[in-house]
Amino acid sequence: MPHAIEQAVQARLIATAPRSRVILARLRYERADPFAVRVLFPATASLDGTEVEWAFGRELLAAGVLAPAGTGDVRVWPCGPRRTVLEFHTEDGMAMVQFATHDLRRFLALAYGLVAQGRESHHLDVDADLAALLREA
Repeated sequence: MPHAIEQAVQARLIATAPRSRVILARLRYERADPFAVRVLFPATASLDGTEVEWAFGRELLAAGVLAPAGTGDVRVWPCGPRRTVLEFHTEDGMAMVQFATHDLRRFLALAYGLVAQGRESHHLDVDADLAALLREA
């Protein structure tokens, strides 16, 4: 059984200037970090020309494809029956990216196949995480 899944998806970066554009993003889920999902955007999608990665709760994504969810740096909501918007906030600004809902649902199904909902804590390595924290201190 794999330790991670990654899915390439087409997304629309919503912008007013110069204009919205389609980008290729990657969704990633790792058994070693069972509560989180990651969205990786290519360097061409960022203003400073570097690849951007956002990590946020898997349950936030699952809730957001059904109804508006999130109050912090990441917010997710359905935009009609076929699209879902992810909104990312930083101190420098905000980005909105639209995904096909079926792509997000397919990715979530794969992620739940890797680690079932409610079984996330069984995949945590608390000893290794604590040792890493102590090394960094």
